[in-house]
Amino acid sequence: MEKFFSVEDVDELDKVVQEALSLKANPHEHSELGKHKMLGLVFLNPSLRTRLSTQKAAINLGMDVMVMNMDKDGWALETQDGVVMNGTTVEHIREAAAVMGEYCDILGLRSFPGLKDRELDYSEDLFNKFVKFCGVPVVSLESATRHPLQSLTDLITITEHKKVQKPKVVLAWAPHIKALPQAVPNSFSEWMCKAQEQGLVEFTVAHPVGYELHEDFTKGATIVNDLDAALDGADFVYVKNWSSYRDYGKVFPVLQNWMLDNQKLKLTNDAKVMHCLPVRRDLELASEILDGPNSLVIKEASNRVWAAQVVLKRMLAKLK
Repeated sequence: MEKFFSVEDVDELDKVVQEALSLKANPHEHSELGKHKMLGLVFLNPSLRTRLSTQKAAINLGMDVMVMNMDKDGWALETQDGVVMNGTTVEHIREAAAVMGEYCDILGLRSFPGLKDRELDYSEDLFNKFVKFCGVPVVSLESATRHPLQSLTDLITITEHKKVQKPKVVLAWAPHIKALPQAVPNSFSEWMCKAQEQGLVEFTVAHPVGYELHEDFTKGATIVNDLDAALDGADFVYVKNWSSYRDYGKVFPVLQNWMLDNQKLKLTNDAKVMHCLPVRRDLELASEILDGPNSLVIKEASNRVWAAQVVLKRMLAKLK
């Protein structure tokens, strides 16, 4: 595996999930694989679970880890070619990424979209140039359009906790006080649509009118604008807010109640509830659910380690 950016970088989902669960059962089985190998984690935005889980996964594999917070510790990066750098940028991505590749065997990169220029964000210019110039395998720690480690984690968690062979999984839009990226819902939809193709789940996306995701991420999904209808018979409900793709980065008022609580949970098949965290209690998701028996958010967060570890393990195997 030279790159981990989307579901297309994994062949058979059930196999990678089972490999991750095997690592969970025996975390240090491959601790010699990463010996004398360096993982560099580059953050242009804040991180809690992604940073800590990926570090732990690398350590389990015997790797050393270096962390760089570019927004605090690094120079302002220029990503465009042919620019006279007489402004605020100090270092070009061509040199910065290449130097990082000299120091590290595998690199991870995290950056968020600006939510102002849809064409720029969805071009994944920063991530693609980083891959092009660093010269080593790259793991996406979240990008403008996707969060693949989170989505692999989510599939692992669903597989662990499912009670039926082909559970109904619902991605449910939730309220928020500000505009959030589409990266997590895009990625979750992409992975669930692929899982549906492979007979692993039945997938529905529920959101108010105006919050449609880009169709490339939801091909094959059932899409509804009524949360109660979507919840009928659901085995898993994945709660997440996102801003508009069509009117890019905009937030529209929603009059209906789209926050999942115990009353709405009664419409489901005693569904387990998921969220990538951080979560705003009693805005996105009711505290009574987060503190109740149906919540998987902590177990889901714990599984971030095994998603990262299986990806790093596959990359290390290619380096041997």
